[in-house]
Order: sequence, then structure tokens, then C-alpha cells
Amino acid sequence: MADKKKLEAGENQLKRLLAAADKLEIIDLSSNYMRGLDRLDGTLERSVFWDDAYCSYGTYEGGPEGFVEYCQSALKSHLSNHHFLGQINIEIENNEAFGEVYYQAFHRTKDANDNQRDVFISGRYVDRYEKRDEIWRIAYRSELVDWVRDDPAADTWFKNSPMILGARKPKDPLYDREKMRKTS
Repeated sequence: MADKKKLEAGENQLKRLLAAADKLEIIDLSSNYMRGLDRLDGTLERSVFWDDAYCSYGTYEGGPEGFVEYCQSALKSHLSNHHFLGQINIEIENNEAFGEVYYQAFHRTKDANDNQRDVFISGRYVDRYEKRDEIWRIAYRSELVDWVRDDPAADTWFKNSPMILGARKPKDPLYDREKMRKTS
């Protein structure tokens, strides 16, 4: 009897560990999606979607190929972007999962008069994920916008700052692995 209870406890623990690993893989999809946007890395952005995925954004409805092209083209004209993930809720049902992913997005843009603007968009992604051949990817993604703010650029002091600034691929320090290996 005690051995049976230990076996059941071990099986339950294994199920919980596998579910946690699945959730981490799903969370990585949103992280890589955001990185693909911020670094203008279309290959990375595309990698999070199944080929037959559907993207529903209001401004774009369709498959992932056209969606990634749409995003990369739209963001290319921005001076910089910074996407931030908030709480992420994932409900797994066998090889399918449903998620609500909160985000905030910063976009440094220019208006018609060439003035820099700070555009903040905050909302949620409502997703459906599928696990195929032990790999999770997005099968459906919809972006819901909860609020937007558009202000004149506010951080002009960066122009003369000695700080290391982020950039797009391949110029962003993220891609300089040799420099990261530097020890002194």
C-alpha cells in the first residue's frame, strides 16, 4: 500500500514537472516573438508560429508569413522598439494550450514633421498553442489593445550619454557573443 502511494506521488510529481516544462516552452514563444520584433529579426519572429497558424490583429488577418512581413515592414521605419511581457497565464489541455499574455510596447517614431514621438501600446495576446511532435508553437494569436499613449519624445539626454544603447540585429550587443566572452 505504501509503495503504491509512493508510486502515485512520483507519477503526480512527474506530471507537474512536465506541465511546468511545457509552460516554460510556451512562455519562450512570446519572449522570442518580442525579441524578433525589437531586433527586427523576422526569422526569429516567424519561428514561433506553426505554418498553418492564424494571426488576428485587426490591421492584419491571415497566416504567419504575411504577418511577419507586415510586422517587420511596419517596425523598420521606427527608430527603436521595446516590447515587455507582463503576467502570462497558460492553461494546458493535452497537446493544446490557451494563453493570455500581457504586454507593453514602446515605439520611437517620427511624425509627419520629422519630430520624434514616443508611442506606448499596452494590451494582451490571446493565444492558442499546439504541441506537435513534442514541439510547442503558436497556432492562433490575437492582439487586444487596452490603451495607447502618444507623446513627444522624452529622453533626448540619451544623445550624449555614455550608456550602451540597444540596436537592431546584427548591431545589438546581444549578437556579439565574443564580446560577452570577454573576461577583463
